[in-house]
Amino acid sequence: MSFTKVILIGSCIISLIFCSCEDTHSKKTKENVLKNQKETSSKEVEQQKPKDTTAKNDSKTLNVTKKKEEEPFKLSNENMKEFLLEYGKNNPETLVRVKTKFGNIDIQLYKESPIHRANFIYLVKEKYFDETFFYRVAKGFVIQGGNSDRKQMAQKRHEIGDYTLPQEPIKGLTHNRGSVALSKQWVDNPSNRSTPYEFFIVIAKLGAHHLDGEHTIFGKVVKGMNVADKISNVPVDGSEWPKENIFIKAEVIR
Repeated sequence: MSFTKVILIGSCIISLIFCSCEDTHSKKTKENVLKNQKETSSKEVEQQKPKDTTAKNDSKTLNVTKKKEEEPFKLSNENMKEFLLEYGKNNPETLVRVKTKFGNIDIQLYKESPIHRANFIYLVKEKYFDETFFYRVAKGFVIQGGNSDRKQMAQKRHEIGDYTLPQEPIKGLTHNRGSVALSKQWVDNPSNRSTPYEFFIVIAKLGAHHLDGEHTIFGKVVKGMNVADKISNVPVDGSEWPKENIFIKAEVIR
């Protein structure tokens, strides 16, 4: 009996203690619990929300756009035709003077080769040739300018762009003495596109007609062939490079 009573009494005590724990929660305690639950729930919801990256993405887009706007213009095979034709309209000059220590060579440019003419005027006005030499002298054949071993020349080419020009043959023109044409790459160049930077002057008295159809003739020497002849007689090494540099300065006359 006493064991059962004890159990009953124990049960009552436990029951009383259990009820008492529940009943003794004050209103304030309940409010705190509810507040904590609400705050915890809000934090969980906030954590589950996807992060708003719009502002960050907008910032990245603006940076990319700004970077593109700041990138300097460079010529390429994709943009050179449109650019040079427009440039030619705004820069119609046709007479260029090439200055050397031997004297000046005046070159008349042909309007009938509009891309080549505009390209040459553009390079002169960009001061490209001022970093170059007459770097090749083929005795009795041609003298060739527009290149050098100077770091400034390579830097200038990098700034202007990597491109070639389509042929612009002018009917009836051949490689006579005094003709001025652009050089070209001989490998993987089936359409004979011109390299934009390197030009040559025909020195040969009878011309260089085996080159006809291979290059675009875009001008002729109208004054200073005697200077070109002096250059053609300088000492050269085994690769036809003059033993003393023949610096070039070029300017547009009219």
